[in-house]
Amino acid sequence: MRNPITAVLMGVMLLVVVGNVSAQIAGSTTPGMSVEELQTIARGWSATKQILGKPVYNAKNEKVGDVDDLIIAPDSASSYAIIGVGGFLGLGERQVAVPANHLKHTEGRIVLPDATKEALQAMPSFQYAK
Repeated sequence: MRNPITAVLMGVMLLVVVGNVSAQIAGSTTPGMSVEELQTIARGWSATKQILGKPVYNAKNEKVGDVDDLIIAPDSASSYAIIGVGGFLGLGERQVAVPANHLKHTEGRIVLPDATKEALQAMPSFQYAK
């Protein structure tokens, strides 16, 4: 009689333990982020796939530069696109910083709506901190 009671108690304890364990699916949860936040991020821009090295156009569909880099400010409150402007085949090109929120992704292109080559070339050159 003792063995069946022990078996039943062990079975109940096993059910309680297994019932309290829930499986996590890889990629569905991250500390500090909800599944909804991850889904929103997944719909965002990929710097390496959709931004870096890509040409930048203005609203008139004129190429005004190329995205050379993305910089996130130390306080993470703002980010900047480093745009290479001027020059030919990399010679004479210089870089300027433009707030990343000014860039638009339109019809598969990166657009800086009100930009002109002249306006970007007139901006101060961006220099990386040493």
